[in-house]
Amino acid sequence: MSQISELSKFRIPLGNQEIELQQIDHEAGGMSMLRIRIREAKRFTICDIDAVTARNGAETMLHWAESQEAKADER
Repeated sequence: MSQISELSKFRIPLGNQEIELQQIDHEAGGMSMLRIRIREAKRFTICDIDAVTARNGAETMLHWAESQEAKADER
């Protein structure tokens, strides 16, 4: 059985989706994965991603957020 550790849980304001980030450690000693669970009403979308993919996604989101903040500061 895999060990699941809760990392973060939050809601997206414009759509009310619930996002859960969890670490999945496989019992057999496989690599740890980041699980992204998106809940929309009764529907779930679940993605398990590796560390390289998580870093790439995080860097892209951070770059985007910083560019949005810069645009807001210009106004």
